[in-house]
Amino acid sequence: MGALHRGHVALIEAAQRDGTYVVVSVFVNPTQFGPSEDYARYPRDEAGDLRQCEQGGAALVFIPPVEELYRPDAVTTVHVARLTDTLCGPCRPGHFDGVATVVLKLLNIVQPDRAYFGQKDAQQLAVLRRMARDLDLPVEIVGCPTVREPDGLALSSRNQMLAPDERQRATALYRALCAARDRIRAGERDPQVVLNAMRVIIDQAGPARIDYVSIVDPDSMQPVDQIERAVLVALAVRIGTTRLIDNLLVDPGRPTP
Repeated sequence: MGALHRGHVALIEAAQRDGTYVVVSVFVNPTQFGPSEDYARYPRDEAGDLRQCEQGGAALVFIPPVEELYRPDAVTTVHVARLTDTLCGPCRPGHFDGVATVVLKLLNIVQPDRAYFGQKDAQQLAVLRRMARDLDLPVEIVGCPTVREPDGLALSSRNQMLAPDERQRATALYRALCAARDRIRAGERDPQVVLNAMRVIIDQAGPARIDYVSIVDPDSMQPVDQIERAVLVALAVRIGTTRLIDNLLVDPGRPTP
């Protein structure tokens, strides 16, 4: 969605390693923002995005205007059920319908063999994989590891919206995830114990509003009652007016890279 950073460049580089012709779409999609969300202030930097794409080795950049993707009389949307019932789904009604619809449109226009998405948006990745499977799309959805700052904060275009003190407080998200990972590795199997420890770390970092901290099955996105196999530990926290998400995939049987 623009304001490209090293995480996006990593997707371009992954695509290059797998193929020979890389297309990047840049589109701040209005249909995945709610009426009270930050569409108007979402960072935009087309010139910078083009430089990043060129440096990353993209062959083509597709930057459609809104009116090209959405006709005024359009009435069709894509809804992926159940996977969108948890995590960001209840917090952002209609968000994943907007995501699935625009991604399907972009895939139909570009017709790639593979499409690359970051693991930071783990629920989005699961939704798009299910959409591709259920609708028999001739495209492989490829997930790529989250790229982080040295202090662990996941790269996000929204990080630009953080004031310096908010940026410092935001490091609590990754520390909370690491604490959860360490407790699970150490043998804790009760999700509620792990989640309580995460909330303490976030609360101690200073003013923040937790949308959710959750431990879910990485395929179904449904909460687990007991940690018996690999789980997705996920959170969404508002620091100031900026909503940040992050996650770790944790296998209780072996270390997480």
